Amino acid sequence: MVGVKPMRWNDIRISALGGTLCSIWASFSLGDVAQTVLTAALGTIVSCVTSTLLRRYVKKRSN
Repeated sequence: MVGVKPMRWNDIRISALGGTLCSIWASFSLGDVAQTVLTAALGTIVSCVTSTLLRRYVKKRSN
């Protein structure tokens, strides 16, 4: 074929990566993402509150 350049190795890798990312992106739903965000936020809040309460408890016990 005249005027057609063969694909370079970087072009093939980028194409494969793009296809993989598109297929992964299509498998996520907004509900899954929202649930993950809310679960992470709740875990962060519980961790912070637990650390604060434990710090106060240890401080009272040492006095």
